[in-house]
Amino acid sequence: MHAITISEPGGPEALVWAEVPDPQPGEGEVLVEVTASAVNRADIMQRQGFYDPPPGASPYPGLECSGRVAALGPGVSGWAVGDEVCALLAGGGYAEKVVVPAGQLLPVPQGVDLKWAAALPEVVCTVWSNVFMVAHLRPGETLLVHGGSSGIGTMAIQLAKAVGAKVAVTAGTKEKLERCAELGADVLINYREQDFVAEIKDATGGAGADVILDNMGAKYLDRNVRALAVNGRLAIIGMQGGRKGELDIGTLLAKRAAVSATSLRARPLEEKAAIVAAVREHVWPLFSGGHVRPVVDREMPMSEAAEGHRVVEESGHIGKVLLVTA
Repeated sequence: MHAITISEPGGPEALVWAEVPDPQPGEGEVLVEVTASAVNRADIMQRQGFYDPPPGASPYPGLECSGRVAALGPGVSGWAVGDEVCALLAGGGYAEKVVVPAGQLLPVPQGVDLKWAAALPEVVCTVWSNVFMVAHLRPGETLLVHGGSSGIGTMAIQLAKAVGAKVAVTAGTKEKLERCAELGADVLINYREQDFVAEIKDATGGAGADVILDNMGAKYLDRNVRALAVNGRLAIIGMQGGRKGELDIGTLLAKRAAVSATSLRARPLEEKAAIVAAVREHVWPLFSGGHVRPVVDREMPMSEAAEGHRVVEESGHIGKVLLVTA
């Protein structure tokens, strides 16, 4: 088969479409013939040498994919060769075939194109596990999403609205904010021109956000805490704004607030399987009802993954950039 390889860390040109050995499914694993994968910022960090795959994972980038089951490993039940699936991966999505633990497989949701299903596993599992399983967003509460036009952001908007929450987003252009509004965002904040702390306070009558989903890390830490409501929950999922920040414990105590930080890729298999099972139970029915849909900016051949990385690094996209095998 062919896969995107990284011989040494570097820029997008470090991604090379090369012939590699076919993977073989082991105990409890499924071999998937890949139709599409999607570009995530974690893939970019891996290419740059900052985010190695967990031990035992595929060395190729790609944290999600869609395709068809090609073979079943020993001990696998509930799936059959030919099933159309999408999958949460620890790596290996940028390839023509990938081996997946059976607990990380999902059927393609009703009404979703097989290729576009590749845009779902990583973002849906990230949003559901952080916003709902950890931060416990409830109907009537306010969620603030940083990077509302990103793959994570566009999914967070839809899922929060589906459960009856109010959604505020930050983004850097009028076009991106307009797309967020089309997905249901109630409060639109241009972070280049507006102070999100003041804007979220104004939009909530001075209360603040009940839950904040943050991809920036250190740069936004102090302002995020100030933007929280009493009993608010800050969920940090990224470090685009740095890894070390100063936290005002006094403000946190006064608000009885909580700060959590999670990653998905390196979790134990049983934790990933539990998240995937929760997503299948709670989120997948929303697709058939038309409440949630994948948001895809563009598709390109997987062999041109370097261009996909350039697009995402320049932040000119809205939603997901897909890499298609054929």
